[in-house]
Amino acid sequence: MSEAFQAFDSRLEAIARKRAQMERGYVGKVSKNGLIVFRPKRRRASVPVRGLVYVIAGFVFFKAVVIAHLGLALYEDRLVQLSQGSFVEQAGAIVMQPDRLSEMLAANMRPLLR
Repeated sequence: MSEAFQAFDSRLEAIARKRAQMERGYVGKVSKNGLIVFRPKRRRASVPVRGLVYVIAGFVFFKAVVIAHLGLALYEDRLVQLSQGSFVEQAGAIVMQPDRLSEMLAANMRPLLR
């Protein structure tokens, strides 16, 4: 009787798992024998493009503000110091390299910060 109860309990757990998965969406398909079978939808992890654009734009704006505040010569001196550090600092120095857009924004912001 104990084995029968364990089998029944495991079937109930499988049904509960499938039901929890199907709460997030499901797809119904007709099988070969004519039964309609419902399966949970597969969720793909996706990166929201708008959020990624906002992060990149915020980062470029941050670099522009720092360049406008310090000046390009001092900013590049600090990047040279940063590139002499550890692996993480060297990666930061590569990422923080001034680009055309951040330089252009810094040139427009410089009068506002002074």
